[in-house]
Amino acid sequence: MKKGDVIGITAPSDGNKKETDFVRLDNGKEQLKKRGYKVIETAHVRTSNKGRSTDPGTRTKELEELIDNDSVKWIISAKGGDFLLEMLPLMDFDRIKANPKWIQGYSDNSGLTHTITTHCDIATLYGCNFNDFGMEMWHKAIEDNLQLVEGNINTMDSFEQYEDGFYDRVTGLEGYHLEKPVCWRNLQGEDEINMSGRLLGGCLDVLLHMVGTRFDRTKEFIEKYKDNGILWYLESYALESEALTLGLWHLKEAGWFQYTKGFIFGRPAFFDQDSEISYDEAVLSVLEEFHVPIILDADIGHKPPQMTIVNGAIAKIHSKDGKGTVSYNFI
Repeated sequence: MKKGDVIGITAPSDGNKKETDFVRLDNGKEQLKKRGYKVIETAHVRTSNKGRSTDPGTRTKELEELIDNDSVKWIISAKGGDFLLEMLPLMDFDRIKANPKWIQGYSDNSGLTHTITTHCDIATLYGCNFNDFGMEMWHKAIEDNLQLVEGNINTMDSFEQYEDGFYDRVTGLEGYHLEKPVCWRNLQGEDEINMSGRLLGGCLDVLLHMVGTRFDRTKEFIEKYKDNGILWYLESYALESEALTLGLWHLKEAGWFQYTKGFIFGRPAFFDQDSEISYDEAVLSVLEEFHVPIILDADIGHKPPQMTIVNGAIAKIHSKDGKGTVSYNFI
């Protein structure tokens, strides 16, 4: 990215619907304009009906408008949600492959980021949705996001504190409600973890809907890059212990973890410990057999701030004493 480039906002899942969302959206556009960028939005960024910004066909067309616009270099999703996968049968992946550009979002947007990376062999960004750019005083995570896309940094450091709950905004300009110390955990008791490989992953709740469908090209992707090995970054929104255990088992048996070099899990948004199975136990019961490092509670996903993960890129991950770094080799 360079000054003067165009950033496009679209809503492939849900759209904005509250007045505070609109304030945040407008301020995010203004913040990026002050930093030298032009910002445009598609027609249904400010609509929401039954969890969707609009129908799947229109959402697909609006994404394609930005794909086809040569001035647009970075596409950022307006929101998460539940129904992005409805777009996949309508998408022209050859069109995306012919017009590569940054595409960013998280949560339900795993349906785009994971699919585009594995179908088109194009790196995508698993990072905040657009409205986080609208906080009045940017958190370092937002600054890092922009600096990474501009090519000024290649290392993301863990943060000091995170937001543990979900809070209603009053003005729309609020920053994160930082309340608990960040502490990465090396699940198998290692004093220090160093691992490297090609990053792949996203929100487990979404990936589990995709596995085994005609849109699942994960095995072809990991086979292509088996010599690099795969670093799986994963986070969950609302999987309880049985769903987490069986979900990881499903991905393992589908062959997704064949060439894994390690796992890094973000902080879960909601987790219920059923059958007396803890989050740690659920993860370890499935993944211990791979004999690779496993990191928990990293700055990825639904409990902000979150690192910007370059999906598909080769990276090195370091974890020690509750802190961590993700370093990319593209600078």
